[in-house]
Amino acid sequence: MTPEPLPPSYVTGFAQVAGQLADRIGSVVLGKPEVVRLALTALFAQGHVLLEDVPGVGKTTLARALAASIRGQWRRIQFTPDLLPSDVSGVTIFNQGSRAFEFHPGPVFANIVIADEINRASPKTQSALLEVMEERRVTVDGVPHPVPQPFLVVATQNPVEMDGTYRLPEAQLDRFLVKLSVGYPDEEVEIEVLRGAAGRSPDTLEPVTDTATIGEMVKMALQVHVADPLYAYAVRLAAATRNHPQVRVGVSPRGVIALTRAACAYALINGRGYVLPEDLKALVEPVFAHRVLLSPDAQLRGVTAAEVLADAIGAVPVPLPAGT
Repeated sequence: MTPEPLPPSYVTGFAQVAGQLADRIGSVVLGKPEVVRLALTALFAQGHVLLEDVPGVGKTTLARALAASIRGQWRRIQFTPDLLPSDVSGVTIFNQGSRAFEFHPGPVFANIVIADEINRASPKTQSALLEVMEERRVTVDGVPHPVPQPFLVVATQNPVEMDGTYRLPEAQLDRFLVKLSVGYPDEEVEIEVLRGAAGRSPDTLEPVTDTATIGEMVKMALQVHVADPLYAYAVRLAAATRNHPQVRVGVSPRGVIALTRAACAYALINGRGYVLPEDLKALVEPVFAHRVLLSPDAQLRGVTAAEVLADAIGAVPVPLPAGT
């Protein structure tokens, strides 16, 4: 069924709240407006965010600022080699007083979960996030326990070449809607960071909105209009990665779904109730790059996923409006 078009006042209200959130987060994460915008896109598209970069560039600060801007529960999990799956999801304990087993929820039971340095933990512990990221529930001893809504996992990781890290498996990477890199700041921004380093912290941020409003905004993102030619355009972009000579495994149908969902939220953030081809092109790299597995030959020659995706965008014709 085609959703009813969103009233213009709804679209304007959505864009205003999203802009306020971006400004509030941007007051702490300086000089990275597009990274902030993409993180908000994942929130409204019911996705999850993976931040990969070298230590000290603000990955955790971005995650904490996003959590602080929303009046809801948030938890931080510091992943370490000795972290157990039950430390993430929770555990069932026998209560001597009531003579019954009771479930003690883990830190994933929050609206925003910051999984800090996720690739420091063992693969077994990393996989504890798989079910909750996809199904939004945790099953312990055969009993499902739903997590609060809205629900967003913001995971940070250092490059996998660094000592003491475990590469995230492809199945888990596919659970993240976008993979972002904060990157080093410009000189002017870094000087500004130094000037206000003592007083600029996510802990000082006042929330912009609450979880109920975020939940309504998530529902609005499901009503954004996507024309049929744009669905075909998204599929052809994914097909171009599958047929690329330097790609071993291309983007899956789940990745195409992620791209269109993200484009709907991205369009609303930009004040539109409909998706444009430019939305899809802007999101191809953050949504597709971590889903593309390059061939061994391409890796040896230093080819990057971004270059492959640029080839795909250039090879697929952009759909034109009807009547042109």
